[in-house]
Amino acid sequence: MIGATMPGAIHRAAGPTVKRPDDTWCTGTARRERRCRFRQTRTKEGREDMSLKKAALVVGIEDYPGSWLPGCVKDATTVKELLSRNDDRSSNFSCIELLGPKGTASGSSQITRVLLRHHVRDILAKKVDMALMYFSGHGIVTARGGFLVTQDWKAGDEGVGMHEIVEYANDSKIPQITIIVDACFSGKLGAVPAIKEDRAVLREGVAILTASSGDEVAVMSSDRSLFTSYVCAALEGGAADVRGDVTSASIYAYVEQIMGPLDQRPMYKANVARLDALRSCNPVVPQDVLRKLVEYFPRLNEEHKLDPAYEPDHGQHPPGTTPDPRKEAIFADLQRLRDARLVVPVDAPHMFAAAINSKSCRLTPLGKFYWRLAKEGLL
Repeated sequence: MIGATMPGAIHRAAGPTVKRPDDTWCTGTARRERRCRFRQTRTKEGREDMSLKKAALVVGIEDYPGSWLPGCVKDATTVKELLSRNDDRSSNFSCIELLGPKGTASGSSQITRVLLRHHVRDILAKKVDMALMYFSGHGIVTARGGFLVTQDWKAGDEGVGMHEIVEYANDSKIPQITIIVDACFSGKLGAVPAIKEDRAVLREGVAILTASSGDEVAVMSSDRSLFTSYVCAALEGGAADVRGDVTSASIYAYVEQIMGPLDQRPMYKANVARLDALRSCNPVVPQDVLRKLVEYFPRLNEEHKLDPAYEPDHGQHPPGTTPDPRKEAIFADLQRLRDARLVVPVDAPHMFAAAINSKSCRLTPLGKFYWRLAKEGLL
C-alpha cells in the first residue's frame, strides 16, 4: 500500500480483536481457544477427489496512529473470500483474519507486534499441507532491515521484521508455504540483513510474492491496492491454467505482465520443487477430456484424421455422408481442446472446414505438454 510518514510512538493495549475461521468475532483476552479444522476436499468435474489441508492468515491494517491507509481491510477481506472457496464453491483454505479498520489504531482492537508475530508463528506451526500468509498495510525499511508495520509501532520497534517471517517459514515443517505482501519495500522479504545483500535464502517449499521491490513504494488505484486487485483477478481465474489451477508462479506471471514498465515492480522469490494450486477455478477443459488426448492422438506427432461425419450439423454434410454420433462426440472434445489452444486444424482455417474437407488436426506445443501428462498418468 502507499507509503506514508509514520507519526510518533504509541502505547500498545491488550485484548486485540481477531476473526476466526468460524466467522465469529471475539476479544483476545476473553476468547476461548478454538480448534480449527483444516481438512479440505476439492472435487471437480472429471477430476479425482483430493484432500489437502490448507490454512491461511490474512491481515489488513488501514488505521495507524495519525495515518490512514484506505483499502487494506477491503483488500484483505476480498483475498480471504477468494481463498476460502474454489470456483465450484468447494472449501479451500481455512482462514484467520486480522483486520485493523478505521477506529482501531489504539485501544483493545489494535493489531500489535505481539499479536501479528503470534499469529504468523501459529499459522506456520499448523499440521497442514499448505499455508499462506497475506499482509496489506504499511511497510518500512530501517537500518535494521524491512518491517511490516503494526498499529503499536514506535521508533526502533516498528513491527514484525520481514526477516523474522522468512525465518519462521524456513523453520516450519509445512511442505508448501506462500507469503504475499502488499506493502512498501516488501521486496526486502527474503533478503539477508546481516550481510546486507538482496540474495534470498529460502528453504524448499517457500514462495514469496511482493507488491514492490526492496526500494519501492506500493501504489493504490481508487480505494484498492493496484497489486492486490491484480492478485485477486489472478485468483478469480486470470492466472488459471487449462485445468483451472492457480499457483503462486502463475499469479506472479499474471501480475508482472499486467503492470506497466513505469509501475511498481512485483517480485517473486521461490525455492519450490512442486506447485499445488492455491485456488481452483472452472477448467477450460475437463480432466476426463484431457486424458483422452492419448486416445485421439496415439502418438505425439500424429494427426487426427477428420471427415464430414464429425460435423454435428447434418445440413452441412456433403451428399452421401452418414451421420456418426461417436465421431460427433469426439469432435465436440476436439473443439474444446482447440478452444484451449491444445489442438489446431491442419490446412484449414477452422475445425469445421477441416471436417467438411476431410483434413486433420494436430497437437500444439501446449497440447503436447498435456499429452505427455496424460501419457504418464499425471492427469
